Amino acid sequence: MADQLEEMRVWFDQILDGVEEAVHVVDPDGITVYYNRAASEMDGLRRQDVVGRHILQVYPSLTPESSSLLQVLSSRKPIVNQQQTIVATTGKMATILYSTYPLYRDGVLAGAFDMCRDITKIKQLAEQVTELQAELLDVRKAGRKKGREADGGGFARHTFNDIVGSHAAMVKLKVLGQRVAATSSPVFVLGETGVGKELLVQAIHNASARRNGPFVAQNCAAFPASLLESILFGTVKGSFTGAEDRPGLFELADGGTLFLDEINSMPLELQSKLLRVLQEGALRRVGDSGLRQVDTRVIACTNIEPEEAVRAKELRVDLYYRLNVVSLKIPPLRERRSDIPELLDHFVALYNARLGRAVTALSDEVRRVFMEHSWPGNVRELQHAVEHAMNMVSGRVIEFEHLPDRLRRYGEEKAQIFAPDGEEAARLTLPEIMRSVERKALEQALARYGGNISKAAAYLGIPRQTIQYKLKIHGLLESAAAGEGNWLEKTSPRSDEDKLRP
Repeated sequence: MADQLEEMRVWFDQILDGVEEAVHVVDPDGITVYYNRAASEMDGLRRQDVVGRHILQVYPSLTPESSSLLQVLSSRKPIVNQQQTIVATTGKMATILYSTYPLYRDGVLAGAFDMCRDITKIKQLAEQVTELQAELLDVRKAGRKKGREADGGGFARHTFNDIVGSHAAMVKLKVLGQRVAATSSPVFVLGETGVGKELLVQAIHNASARRNGPFVAQNCAAFPASLLESILFGTVKGSFTGAEDRPGLFELADGGTLFLDEINSMPLELQSKLLRVLQEGALRRVGDSGLRQVDTRVIACTNIEPEEAVRAKELRVDLYYRLNVVSLKIPPLRERRSDIPELLDHFVALYNARLGRAVTALSDEVRRVFMEHSWPGNVRELQHAVEHAMNMVSGRVIEFEHLPDRLRRYGEEKAQIFAPDGEEAARLTLPEIMRSVERKALEQALARYGGNISKAAAYLGIPRQTIQYKLKIHGLLESAAAGEGNWLEKTSPRSDEDKLRP
């Protein structure tokens, strides 16, 4: 039995040494009985210098009131997801995110343990980002006082003119966005990853009366909960070890717009504090007793449907209703394929300028792949695909071989499926297959609508200008323009259903 217990102890030591979190266990008197590898690396201490010693001897910066392990031994209540800056005997300082729990044996307190991770670098990065934003905002304000815009000072650089797309849904979105910009109501922006939510938010800000105020964006999933609270609301000196007087993003965005991305990643307890700021127009810095008034417009979004986030208890229902005064939904790219040619032209021009290229066209098979791909990553994925091709191309035309691997595989699979007239795809080149499939699609669309080019274009989900170009290169434009009604007889016989249609 003793051998089995010893073997299990060795196993647990190996397991706990393999986890990334630092694990520290003390007995009821505060003496360390276990200290894993991650804890040793985080604190810069050797295990033999920690195990068997009282926690206050190891960490001279702590007191019985500031040590979470000693607090839990005293209160017998857990402390969860808290932030603290500690100094070890080596002088090494670290900011940690920790949770501490009591340990019981047969109902009797046997000690306490905490699990923590070093967030020193994350904290430093968060402070640097906040300080940089504050400095840039000061530069911008100074520039306005001189009657000009400071270089790089206007964080929100995009306007509604930068939103590319003439699909009816996008036109409606721009109209609604401009109306919303004229108000100060909170806005909920909905849309899949990569559709351009921040682009729309920046456009709303720049079309609003707050355009001369700051625009600040924060992804709520980027930082741990304890850091996010201080980032949003600021801190006062002494609120926790290492804290300084520092404004949060709400104060930095005073008079302007604060964009909270992936707000469903914000912990629920922090969401309740956000709700109070929205309702009262005032905030309390971490560790402060007084309120500070702010005039900040909040625009938020989630990376999932907000109703789903509410059901999953990731989003407070009262916060959802407070933010969802106005909701704007950006359609995914697959639902507005007619915008793809315009987006392609836009990104080709963009990367011609950035990369010093002189691309003037995309081959037919490349355009075909772009039009047929489902684009799960939406406009961002399309932009990255164009950027990849623009890096690969050396001439003036983007060819199939310049596309990213995933798009080439997609094109080859589609070519295999749609080999014309039942022929094996291996007998034809990919351009031949793509041209044949495209011609058949054009003929069938024209046949369906008796040669009506506008209706055929709408059916295929492409602009009239694009279908005219494709009809021309396939030698079909003259017949279509003549409005001949015998397209059906030229291609395939009508089905009984089609015969009943006017």
